[in-house]
Amino acid sequence: MILRGMLKLIMPIFLGVLLIVLAGCSAVNGKDKVVVVGKDFTEQDIMANLVGILLEKNTNLNVEIKPFLGGTDVCFNAVKNGSADLYVEYTGTGLVNILGMEATSDPDHAYAVVKEEFAKKYKLEWLQPIGFNNTYAIAVREETADQFHLTKVSDLQNHADQLVLGTNQEFLERPDGLKGLEQTYGFKFRDVKAMNVGLKYSAISERKVDVIDAYSTDGQLIKHNLVLLEDDKQFFPPYYAAPLVRQDTLEKYPEIKEVLDKLAGRIDDHEMAVLNAQVDVDKKKAKDVAEQWLREEGLIQ
Repeated sequence: MILRGMLKLIMPIFLGVLLIVLAGCSAVNGKDKVVVVGKDFTEQDIMANLVGILLEKNTNLNVEIKPFLGGTDVCFNAVKNGSADLYVEYTGTGLVNILGMEATSDPDHAYAVVKEEFAKKYKLEWLQPIGFNNTYAIAVREETADQFHLTKVSDLQNHADQLVLGTNQEFLERPDGLKGLEQTYGFKFRDVKAMNVGLKYSAISERKVDVIDAYSTDGQLIKHNLVLLEDDKQFFPPYYAAPLVRQDTLEKYPEIKEVLDKLAGRIDDHEMAVLNAQVDVDKKKAKDVAEQWLREEGLIQ
């Protein structure tokens, strides 16, 4: 009886202390926590860490970074449903893959459309673009560029019939691939060799082909010392990277926008390719690459 009476006295005190402890944990791990996610490839691993570390070092927020969460659908739905707060998305992906709209060659128009539609449909905010455009590009060896005086894609008009293109099957079939490229610029390559994506870079380095299609921020461009030709007729759709954030997260933590806007225009295509190469070629950790870049740019101490 005495023991039962003591338990009656102790239990309310114990429960009260437990609630205080749990409330304190919630303040640290719930209320003030933001979750940054990334897609399942190198560039997104770097971006998730870069954004997460920047926020962690410049705010009082508890930042959880989850790179390699999955593809576009996984990351987008995680932010849309509130299990994550933000990730870096691409304007072309937002326009075509998520909104289901036609691609455009105008980067400003693409950004304006996704910014308006995502705010209206999903209550998500596109912040300012980081600077780089991860889209299709045409690449050649330095010696080929020098030999034929190539700096832009239209320069191929007088030389494409002497050159062999190496590409994957998808680029041959896409409307924004080879057929559209040749039609827009008015040339045809001497020959086209279809090959696995992973073989294109070795093929051009070994002079089995003269030209390849690539992604403009691919780290392999740095490894193989290739030259990107300017898409002077803006044939390829723009895929500018920008932080995509929940509106309610920004309302709760307005400092996020202020901090992430420091990234606006800071990384161009070549610099992003260099960062990707540090991970893919030099085998550094994406977190270390991101942190080093932030320190060099004076964005963190």
